[in-house]
Amino acid sequence: MDSTHLELARPIATGCGGNVFVVVTESTNADPERHQWLDGSSESLRSAYGDSEPEYTASMVRETNPGYGA
Repeated sequence: MDSTHLELARPIATGCGGNVFVVVTESTNADPERHQWLDGSSESLRSAYGDSEPEYTASMVRETNPGYGA
């Protein structure tokens, strides 16, 4: 395998000219330290957006972001 070819785990059943969506994932043998960082990041996100996070209403916004949703 190189930068211009893919190695498939199993054949893809698609017709000539069909589209294939490719997802790149990490090896299951990834660095343990990276898993610790990812676990810590996930925990921080859970606490930031958890059940104890208050619901904010539009009336509580002091200044709108004109680029939001653009």
